[in-house]
Amino acid sequence: MSHSVDLIDIEMIFGQVRAVEKFSASVEGGEFFSILGPSGCGKTTVLRLVAGFIQPTAGRVLIGGKDVTGSGPHQRPTSMIFQSLALFPLMPVWENIVFGLEVRGIPKAERRKRAEELLDLIALPGFGYRMIHELSGGQKQRVAIARALAVEPQVLLLDEPLSALDLKLRQHMRAELRALQKRTGVTFIYITHDQSEALAMSDRVAVMSAGKLQQIATPRELYANPATSFVARFVGETNEFPGRVRGVSDGIAAVETRHGLLKGRAGPGLRAGDQAAVYVRPEAVSLETQNDNRIEAEAERLEFEGAVAILHAKAQDGQAVLAAIAHRGLGQAPVSGGAIKLSFTPAEALVLAHG
Repeated sequence: MSHSVDLIDIEMIFGQVRAVEKFSASVEGGEFFSILGPSGCGKTTVLRLVAGFIQPTAGRVLIGGKDVTGSGPHQRPTSMIFQSLALFPLMPVWENIVFGLEVRGIPKAERRKRAEELLDLIALPGFGYRMIHELSGGQKQRVAIARALAVEPQVLLLDEPLSALDLKLRQHMRAELRALQKRTGVTFIYITHDQSEALAMSDRVAVMSAGKLQQIATPRELYANPATSFVARFVGETNEFPGRVRGVSDGIAAVETRHGLLKGRAGPGLRAGDQAAVYVRPEAVSLETQNDNRIEAEAERLEFEGAVAILHAKAQDGQAVLAAIAHRGLGQAPVSGGAIKLSFTPAEALVLAHG
């Protein structure tokens, strides 16, 4: 059975630096849970706290409902895959995979059988006697995963394991990792600064900034309903129109901006007079003019991306605005330098306190 992980008011202070501040999260058993944020936000520190490599300044860590705060890595049902992979170059693949079992005194015949099972699991049958330098980058990733699974952890911790791979291989390994997690049922806690990785693989995502938890939600909820201005900017492309809230009525906030009055779904706690911003995704911005929110702009360039093209435009005050145009609508795409009117509905925009 995979284990749940509960972090309760975790804090981590290094000297004068508060790396993690009041971080609380509950990861369900068998869940693929990602922690997403920019470099230096504290996400790897959280992972090391779960692993037991460091102990929190304050707060508690529970794994499977058991308080493991204060215990070391060898006393926790966890296994960790590092960014560097840390494979042993002088050992064949099978010995790399079951090294943890050798340390535990498991007989060689049993280790060899377990290695073969794991090689089948990671789709590398027959690779047991190859050396690490004979493997591709993706194959090395799989061996590192198999080695972590060999000790039968209840929680697998992954610290940006795909960051060194090229884009195509990274995309392939995302699908492999997700499928492997589903087959094994092990709880995955995955650290990344790549939003596309987090959104593509995770059941839920925690977004961090400067040591603080910003939001925990499903990928779809995170994208459609960011809870803070940081999440709105960090997850996906967005247009941001700052201003002051004129009023809130029936869940819709009206914001006075440099482009006139713009409306959107009201975020939590908004009141008249607040500094706020209207956030709208490029795919919600239209060249039609009948929508409530309208912005006059000048077309600058069109970037073709296959299914869609990204229109880069410049509003009258010089602000850049992005609009995604579906392939079937490219026949009506504006020419560079042409005057255009962009619009979007209040339902597809979100107003959040400016921060």
